[in-house]
Formats: sequence, structure tokens, C-alpha cells
Amino acid sequence: MPEAFPTERPAGGTVFGFPLEGFGLFTSLLLAFAAAFFTFFASTTIAIFALLAWNIGGGHTLSYADSYKYVGFPAGVLVLGVALPVFGVLWVRAKLRK
Repeated sequence: MPEAFPTERPAGGTVFGFPLEGFGLFTSLLLAFAAAFFTFFASTTIAIFALLAWNIGGGHTLSYADSYKYVGFPAGVLVLGVALPVFGVLWVRAKLRK
């Protein structure tokens, strides 16, 4: 019968219970781009609602396209710029251990 809570820990460490070891190249790239994709849409959504409140509350007429250009895109590129090297190093480490 399998244990409900295994006592062994992965050698590469974990983040929120997910092991940070053994990713292939495709998986590493997929995770990096997924993180950037999620960040882009999450930050854009927050920026759109903030502009909505700003426009309604102050009678302003700022364009909602600014939330994509000045918030969503830079946040997505920043996360992609951090995630690609992080997952790239994890992939190289996994290749060197084999």
C-alpha cells in the first residue's frame, strides 16, 4: 500500500511541493513561457481594472490599451527573462547529472 505522505524528499529541492529536477528541454521552455503568459494576463487584468476605477472615479479618459503596452507586456517580458535562465540552468543541471 503506498504511503499517503512519502518521507523521501527529491534531491533537487521543491517549490510548493513540485520537484525542481529532471525537466527536459521542452518542459523547461514550456514552463518558462507559461509563467510569462500567466504574468502577462494577470498583470494586464489588474491594470485594466485599475484604469477602470481611475476613469470612473476621476472622470478621466485614459485608454485601456495602455494597460497592455505599459504594464502587461513589460511584466511578461521581465518574467520570461528571469524564467528562461532559471529553467535553462535546471535543464543543464539535469543533463550534467546523467
